[in-house]
Amino acid sequence: MALAFPSRPTALALCCSFSLMANAADSVIELDATDISGTALKPVANPLPETYGGGQVARGGQMGVLGNQDVHDVPFTMNSYTAKLIEDQQAEDVGDVLANDPSVRQSFGFGNQSQVFVIRGLPLASDDIAYNGLYGVLPRQILSTDAIERVEVFKGPSAFLNGASPTGTGLGGSVNLQPKRAGDTPTRRYTQDISTDGRIGEHLDLGQRFGEDNRFGARLNLSQREGETAVDDQDQRTKLFVAGLDYRGDGMRVSTDFGYQKQRVNHLRNSVRPGTATTIPTAPDADHNYGQPWTFTETEDTFGMMRGEWDLSENWTAYVAGGAKHTRETGFYGTPVLVGNSGAATITGSDIRHNEDNTSLAAGINGRVQTGPVSHQIAVGATTLWAQQENAYTFYTRGNTNIYSTPVLPRPTPTSTQAGDMSDPGVTGKTRNRGFSVADTVGLFDDRLLLTYGLRSQQLRVEGYDYNGNSANQGRNAFYDKSITTPVYGAVYKATDTLSLYANRIEGLAKGATASGADIDNAGVTFPPGRTKQVEAGIKLDMGNFGADLSAFRIERPTDGYADGRIYVQNGMQVNKGVELSLFGEPIEGLRVIAGGTRMTSELKDTKNGAADGNDAVGVPTFQLNASVDWDVPGLPGVALNARAMRTGTQYADQANNLKLPAWNRYDAGARYRFKVSQKDVTLRVNVENLTNKNYWASANGGYLTQGEPRLVKFSGTVDF
Repeated sequence: MALAFPSRPTALALCCSFSLMANAADSVIELDATDISGTALKPVANPLPETYGGGQVARGGQMGVLGNQDVHDVPFTMNSYTAKLIEDQQAEDVGDVLANDPSVRQSFGFGNQSQVFVIRGLPLASDDIAYNGLYGVLPRQILSTDAIERVEVFKGPSAFLNGASPTGTGLGGSVNLQPKRAGDTPTRRYTQDISTDGRIGEHLDLGQRFGEDNRFGARLNLSQREGETAVDDQDQRTKLFVAGLDYRGDGMRVSTDFGYQKQRVNHLRNSVRPGTATTIPTAPDADHNYGQPWTFTETEDTFGMMRGEWDLSENWTAYVAGGAKHTRETGFYGTPVLVGNSGAATITGSDIRHNEDNTSLAAGINGRVQTGPVSHQIAVGATTLWAQQENAYTFYTRGNTNIYSTPVLPRPTPTSTQAGDMSDPGVTGKTRNRGFSVADTVGLFDDRLLLTYGLRSQQLRVEGYDYNGNSANQGRNAFYDKSITTPVYGAVYKATDTLSLYANRIEGLAKGATASGADIDNAGVTFPPGRTKQVEAGIKLDMGNFGADLSAFRIERPTDGYADGRIYVQNGMQVNKGVELSLFGEPIEGLRVIAGGTRMTSELKDTKNGAADGNDAVGVPTFQLNASVDWDVPGLPGVALNARAMRTGTQYADQANNLKLPAWNRYDAGARYRFKVSQKDVTLRVNVENLTNKNYWASANGGYLTQGEPRLVKFSGTVDF
């Protein structure tokens, strides 16, 4: 049964009620503050690493089986963005946050509005983003940040740390989201926002700790936004409810999160397929909508998870975590396919129904052992993911359109291409991923040299079923069950208190290809899981208030393969090589910086008949540059200005390297003013994205052209009551 979500007037009334209760609670808290106790607070459940100066970037994050780690203690690269950054920039979804990262660029999914991120030149689907270390729990498509404390970006493959992702993406990097928790200072915050196109939103954030030593905590986030987006004639509705509860006691910590998200976007501007175009067309006006008014997407997700930690001794901690989600997705889509170079295109309607049920579990033990002068940080863990998909679709007739001068077409009529029951989709797929891992980090010379090594044994089992809703084995038309072991090893050498050298070799994992085709002699043969291998080395600088990373990496990813005569072979390799630089923190008091760049090359090898050998891979930019500053204006208490510049190099949209996207720039700017009214903190913000309203193709990921978002001006006011 779907959850009932309050209307806007009801939500506003709730805010007023909460405000009255909060004011009453404030008086109690002030009285309690006079009662000084010498009892220390209990450890926070799953404690997060501290932040650099300015509070926008954290010093580390969740690294799978290794747990929460400071980046200077592990041979890997991670950027972790905080709730403060999210609030300062009015970042409404995960894509808005990741726009700050010089290793990440965004594209959309094929035919819908799902967010896909390209990290180190390889895609990460929103289905493969983790939640507090668990895969398969978060909503699909567009992920709101209203209930998120941190967005953690791990650079490189992570099969050892996290296991294989549910859909097999994330081979160039992964993302983990940390939920908000109640702090020892109560949170009572209401935010009202509006954009220049009239989209209005409300967000209520309440947090409180209770009981002896503040053992119990509760955090509630309730938000909704509705109205037109910056794209012409497109509107969006978003509703979110997330409740987080936690307990921190003597030697035991438990946390649980329950959430509901519903989103709908009408009149979609989807990606564009190049079709028969022989050159990349100029991008249409930034706000032009070349979609059709009968297209839409709607997703509804109910999700939750629980995590428990037990201190077995001073040096050993055991943990167990479990989560689940249910997704219901409906959509009527239409992707323009170019015909020639004039902007003319065809568009075919498709009605898609998708339901999904996932269950995810993780358990393990982490500890430290000292053997003479040598320390050992040992991690043992196991993970399991069950996923079931239900699908049905209907294709509709084709119409003629143009991405520059777009006619309004009548809703198309269905064709005979249909599959499944549109009113009750049947099971079409099942996935089970299981893994067991063990790792040891050896510390030498008072832990100035840290050597990490480990293994993960992984089983990937995937079943496909006919679109007749039959989940019994007689309806099964595809079966894949393979196991593989992935190693990891790396080293960190702390040359000084501020400078570290590191190197790693780590692998990613995705389901191998299954031979198919009418004239293929080995049709039905499944190949072992494909290993994506990374070698990386670099330097890390830690100056306390600010830090920097410089790394060089090489990633080899196997491609899906091809038919060589009558035999299907799993040949082909994509090699991405690059150098990354990241700077973050507060080098000067009152000046916060997030900046960096990636210079990257890609190369295809062992392609069919060598036709594309040596060519660049599709959708891999030659370089990415970011620079973001946030400045407290001297002499104007509470006033801060911010600006961000992004530049992305050329990339190809086809394997033959005939279609090339030009480089593009984007500039953002903003300001905020924090002051008090009746002893309550009030913050006013304005942010402008794509300041110059630049029209550009942002990504060629997957061979689809994704256009950058138009100029958007966002205003918000926040009161802490």
